[in-house]
Amino acid sequence: MTSENDLQHQVTRCGATEAPFTGKYCNHKEKGRYLCVCCNAPLFPSDSKYDSGSGWPSFYDVIDKNNITIRRDTSYGMIRDEVLCAGCEAHLGHLFPDGPPPTGLRYCINSAALDFARD
Repeated sequence: MTSENDLQHQVTRCGATEAPFTGKYCNHKEKGRYLCVCCNAPLFPSDSKYDSGSGWPSFYDVIDKNNITIRRDTSYGMIRDEVLCAGCEAHLGHLFPDGPPPTGLRYCINSAALDFARD
């Protein structure tokens, strides 16, 4: 059995993905900010979180675009945009162009890469 710390390491440092619908923030609804689990950089506001039906926490906007880096990911025979923490380069998840207004973006993020701070 994988511990939470092992999963966090596998996701943030090795680019793994947690199984869908298993992450602690998948159905999380509290008000606050989602932070990088590795360096505590503020990443996503709770008011941009929505249920995409994908099985991972999804956000349509970030707190500060300077806190994330987008990098092309061609692993597994796919072309995707990887989302990384700009401060510590932790792998967070992927960005897709199928989100809701006002941005039309879906930041599909692993719960294991996130921490949460209440407002």
